[in-house]
Amino acid sequence: MVFLAITHTGLANALRAATPDDAIWCGSDAISEADYATMKHRNLTRFIYELGDRVLVDDAIGTIEEHHPGQIIWVEAAASS
Repeated sequence: MVFLAITHTGLANALRAATPDDAIWCGSDAISEADYATMKHRNLTRFIYELGDRVLVDDAIGTIEEHHPGQIIWVEAAASS
């Protein structure tokens, strides 16, 4: 399974939920470059851009599909109020 985290909180949740074999991807708005450099999760990948825009999320999903064909991708989404 692959997790796509959009926010810092979503990344923290994905890191807790993921098994060692799950991949986690996130945008630069979810984790700073310095914090990413110190992370110990072996399957964490950070995009160099923020994922706050829906078009960028769609692009990110496309990239993830290229790297993890056939995998289920869980995408963080905010609950509507």
